[in-house]
Amino acid sequence: MPQHTFKINGEQVTVDVEDDVRLLWVIRDLLGINGPKYGCGINVCKACTSHINGKAFNPCSVRVSDVSPTDEITTIEGLPATVDKDLHPMQEAWLEYDVAQCGYCQPGQIMAAVAKVRQAREAGHEVDDDDLDTIRNICRCGTYNRIRDAIKAGAEKM
Repeated sequence: MPQHTFKINGEQVTVDVEDDVRLLWVIRDLLGINGPKYGCGINVCKACTSHINGKAFNPCSVRVSDVSPTDEITTIEGLPATVDKDLHPMQEAWLEYDVAQCGYCQPGQIMAAVAKVRQAREAGHEVDDDDLDTIRNICRCGTYNRIRDAIKAGAEKM
């Protein structure tokens, strides 16, 4: 069976799995990292949003063979380590604004939010409503207003 090596949440890992297995299944089933959620499996709901090399991506739509040994994947579990704290400022904002209802989509929402703030700053501005309008993560509970408020508050502390 083919071996695939990459870094996840700061740890170099090697897995024995067929090339065409989606990275989400490797993360959840083989590595036991359950923050990225399975929602649709076709890159629509974005419940699995994580980061690869600092950018948002959806591991449900990426084959493990498409990940290289130099790629760094971060899931919600590894997000606090990126700021050397117990919680990332975006996670703190989520709690402050009481965003979650069922909570299923929240790891993906937070990961998308952090990536969007970084993307806005790389473009030379702070995250604004136009940026937030481009986030396509689905929340079944409809907490979008609180999500937007939390993203803005979290961005101020990032």
